[in-house]
Amino acid sequence: MVTRLAEQKGIDLLFDALPVLLQERDFGFLILGSGDDRYEVFFDDLQRRFKGRVVFRSGYDEPLAHLIEAGSDMFLMPSRYEPCGLNQMYSLRYGTIPIVRKTGGLADSVRHFDPSTGRGTGCVFNDYDAPAVRWAVGTALDWFADQTTWRRLMHNAMAEDFSWRSQTLKYERVYRDAAAPTDSSKA
Repeated sequence: MVTRLAEQKGIDLLFDALPVLLQERDFGFLILGSGDDRYEVFFDDLQRRFKGRVVFRSGYDEPLAHLIEAGSDMFLMPSRYEPCGLNQMYSLRYGTIPIVRKTGGLADSVRHFDPSTGRGTGCVFNDYDAPAVRWAVGTALDWFADQTTWRRLMHNAMAEDFSWRSQTLKYERVYRDAAAPTDSSKA
């Protein structure tokens, strides 16, 4: 994670979710961010409890943020609300699979992966609670265990195009459709 440590970002969900996940599953967790003291204390404590598996870096460093995002396998964004969000788009470009709560811009830009069809770009969960976070992280870890599935998911993610060129074409299409005469205007 690279995030502001604020309630909006869903950090409170991690109080119950992360310790359980770290006890049950074999993975490392890295977070770069700063904000509310209670969250910084939580991540400092988690780092001490899971030495070598959890790394917390307080503060913000733009080059390091991109190195973390590009070098990670997954990127967790359990936001309470997220009007737009850029990190999920950076993650997709890097092939770092976003794990996001279905809200705002996250819901608009990440599609839940279905291994049976090979479609989707990340792991999307609905409920704003710790069990949903545990489910999502566990699901992504299970996908990761099957490298054929994981490569497909990474390919899907990196194929997403949020460039202005792509978005402009979509806006033009919406405008043309809206300006086109309807059947009722012919009467």
